[in-house]
Amino acid sequence: MPSDAAPDQSAADGYLQRAHLLAELGRYDEGIGELTALLAAEPGHLSALTMLARMHLAAGRPAEALAAVETLVPAVETPTVDGTAETPGTSPAAPPEAVVPALVARGFALLDLGRWKPAAATADEILARAPGDAYAQRSAAALLSASRNGQAALDAAWRGVELAQDEPEAHLVLGLVAVRLQLFDLAERAYREALRLDPELGEAGRDVGVARLERRRYAETLEHLTALADLPVARPDPARTVDAGIRRLMLSVAGLSLVASVLVAALAPASPGASRLLAVLSVAGVAVLLRRPATWQPGLREAMSRGLAVPVYAAAAAVLLLLVYALVGGPWPLAGAITASVVAGFTAFTRR
Repeated sequence: MPSDAAPDQSAADGYLQRAHLLAELGRYDEGIGELTALLAAEPGHLSALTMLARMHLAAGRPAEALAAVETLVPAVETPTVDGTAETPGTSPAAPPEAVVPALVARGFALLDLGRWKPAAATADEILARAPGDAYAQRSAAALLSASRNGQAALDAAWRGVELAQDEPEAHLVLGLVAVRLQLFDLAERAYREALRLDPELGEAGRDVGVARLERRRYAETLEHLTALADLPVARPDPARTVDAGIRRLMLSVAGLSLVASVLVAALAPASPGASRLLAVLSVAGVAVLLRRPATWQPGLREAMSRGLAVPVYAAAAAVLLLLVYALVGGPWPLAGAITASVVAGFTAFTRR
């Protein structure tokens, strides 16, 4: 039996990976086709049904999203004979951490369909199932804010921040809840903190795919609400965005140079020729990393004047010293390359 299960799991993973890649390219219908093929073989596949619901949401089809996810989690409000509603809850077979993403997708679908009461009930269920999970807390806060609002939404948003202080989405949701409660000072502080943690957050509304579905929805909603409230919430600083991109690039160059230098140094005593060849390949790898100058050259000089000169020069020195070793050999270029890589990585990491 174990030998039969492994290929099935591998095939399921293949369907999920292809569907995810297609969704991130904005090709939702093709991704849904992959998931449909998987669900034909495994009708109750939790991850596939959850991803299917998220794809329908991203494509603007909340009714289809709700139909997909309620295969796993029954509707919160099920009409009875006398017209009242009952709350059957979800299947107890699935663990809470696995069911929460499906519940979040159901909540979003209900919001998009204007079904506020079941959306709020879904948020309550999320809070009950995962009180210690940051994703669950902020998702429930966003659902409550849109469907019922009030102190419960604010409490959940604060709890989400407490559980994940370094995640920009947590602060984004706190800002969203605060705007709806007209706590504008809190909203502005929360949004500024979200931007500090991720300067590219201001462009989240342009994202596609399902990996950042919640983030995209929160950013779009917050922008809409702040426009209605005429609230001057901070916008992304273009200079900060450029600096963040160059800093990440220097971290990548420094990391690649450091790993390559250490490997070359380890290989040099046994095979000098092979180590020099590896150095050449490493420099070529950095060249591939920098293959699109248009993504980093604009604003480079200004970024260096704002405190990124040391990591830029150190990263360049590390690559040049690797090239020197490849041409002439010797231990000193390698020692210099390792030192320059460490300096570049450390300074780029601390200049935030």
